[in-house]
Amino acid sequence: MLNYFLKGEKGTRLRFMGMLLSAALVLLSVFTLTQKGLNFGLDFTGGYLTEFTTSQSVELKELQSFIAKNHNGEFELTAQGNSHFQLREAPSASTTANSLDWQSAVTQNDDINAQVLSSAYIGSQVGDELFDQGCLAMFAAMIAVMIYLAVRFEWRLALGSVVALVHDLILVLGLFSLLQIEFNLTVLASLLAIIGYSLNDSIIVGDRVRELLRVQSNNVLSPATIINNAIKSTLTRTLITSGTTLATVASVWLLAGAPLQGFAIALFTGIVVGTFSSICIAATLPELLGLSAKNYEVKVDAHTQTLLDMP
Repeated sequence: MLNYFLKGEKGTRLRFMGMLLSAALVLLSVFTLTQKGLNFGLDFTGGYLTEFTTSQSVELKELQSFIAKNHNGEFELTAQGNSHFQLREAPSASTTANSLDWQSAVTQNDDINAQVLSSAYIGSQVGDELFDQGCLAMFAAMIAVMIYLAVRFEWRLALGSVVALVHDLILVLGLFSLLQIEFNLTVLASLLAIIGYSLNDSIIVGDRVRELLRVQSNNVLSPATIINNAIKSTLTRTLITSGTTLATVASVWLLAGAPLQGFAIALFTGIVVGTFSSICIAATLPELLGLSAKNYEVKVDAHTQTLLDMP
């Protein structure tokens, strides 16, 4: 079915429509990031982190409602299991009085009968250092990717892969900003994984485009047709790889609990948009920049050409 839509002008039209859609989504993501920003977690903002258990299974919403009655500031409660919970308090809310109030309430209530396991304060300075180091790691990964692409591909294909990579990261960050999902260290780690996965998709398509361009050195087929053929020949492999990876990430999302939810959401989104961008950006942008079979013709000097022409 998908191969049918990738035939001839229909396939080219779909790729260009997908590229326009990607551009619109990038603009929307940038606008959302500038207006709403990211909802940084405790790893970056600092505050109190308290873990406690209850003597019996308690519904998360019921426990959250009970704590809210005894807590004056903002907090985030997540379930680590049926009777294991984790409460995060922002720096403005993590005062000693607040902590004592809600902790006393949950430990003295007979229905909850909680027991505090640990309570630690994370300073904002530590969060700033973690954020700086994480961004430095992502920047170093991007530089390594650009060097690798510059060596492996002709500059048009390399630029298409880089733009597709930036596109994927911006869309994931835009989703987290739009939904105000907590952005913590695990999400930052998932961005590094997305860089590798997106690059893998783009390289598979780019390699096939390069191979077909070298074969079509006589310019019988147009670049658009060659790119469509390259996408069709790699589409099954791409969908199988993405599908199996998505199934694994979806399992983590649904079964691993709240601590890895942000990681799974980011990785799931990154795989989907990465597969999309490898077709609509990494393979389409080089065509707009004038990629053709001539870019892969073997140049022969005059002396060698004379020898080749000799009977």
